[in-house]
Amino acid sequence: MYSTELSGVRHRLVDTNGIQMHVAEAGTGYPVVFCHGFPELWYSWRHQMLALAAAGFHAIAPDMRGYGGTEAPPEISAYTQYLLVGDVIGLLDALGLPKAVVVGHDWGGSVAWQVALRHPERVERVVSLNTPYFPASPVPFSTAYREVSGRTGKPFYVDYFLRPGRAEAELEADVRLTFQKLMRPAAHAGDMLAFAHVNDDDSGVLTGIGPGETLLTEAELDVYVGTYQKTGFRGGLSWYRAADLSWEEERHLSSPLITVPALMVTAERDSVLRPDLVALMRPFVQDLRVAQVPDCAHWTQQEKPDIVNALLLDFLRDLGASR
Repeated sequence: MYSTELSGVRHRLVDTNGIQMHVAEAGTGYPVVFCHGFPELWYSWRHQMLALAAAGFHAIAPDMRGYGGTEAPPEISAYTQYLLVGDVIGLLDALGLPKAVVVGHDWGGSVAWQVALRHPERVERVVSLNTPYFPASPVPFSTAYREVSGRTGKPFYVDYFLRPGRAEAELEADVRLTFQKLMRPAAHAGDMLAFAHVNDDDSGVLTGIGPGETLLTEAELDVYVGTYQKTGFRGGLSWYRAADLSWEEERHLSSPLITVPALMVTAERDSVLRPDLVALMRPFVQDLRVAQVPDCAHWTQQEKPDIVNALLLDFLRDLGASR
């Protein structure tokens, strides 16, 4: 389910938090854990893993719960943030790591923030690409996210994803076409908005997206397609379906403050996780650095890897090989 041809990357299975997790690793040195989003894989971090390994870091990128070579429990309740955070902490325990940097993108960004919130003693620094940190709102996640996105009373992809079976059928009908339509560069940033708006007639997340270039090479596309043709999309969709359960958990936490040093990386042309949302998170992150990647849409670390690598290495410079 994964490419073994990426030079310098090694693979293993790790027992963590009651599941078996596939983990890709590169390099040695201070540990940096990379958490991917939907619908991705460890492979989404390939450029960052090699760059950080070359700079003297131990890059660790799991297939998150429900994805790729990691187990995908059938119950929706198995995908709450409590358990997803537990997977990361269990991974650190399994690797004998008392502390690490945690980096996330998309849903992986949410996990990274929650690891830093719930286990600050295990997190040296936290980095999120595209995904801002919000404490638990007065209303469930699905309602709050719809309101922030301006989709109250209108078709919205989160609502579409909450219907078991429907999104799976659409996304799995032609997996190559799904990724060709989803993973597009900034020149097609409007396609992500069409995805989020479910074509404004609730017909599907892909139906409003026409022909266009993908940011992946054919070989890179093959990695995603080959994996998702085997696993399907249910595991990743379960994260959305458990989000309101996660909200119930989080609103009872004692503090909403992120206390570890944090880097928030925005993408100028992400039309869903917009850069302006950073303003809403500033009161809740005590030590926050913000950087923006220009002319970049949602798939930040894959579309602009050199810029992302430079930002990461600058933020983590004192933790590298010379430490």
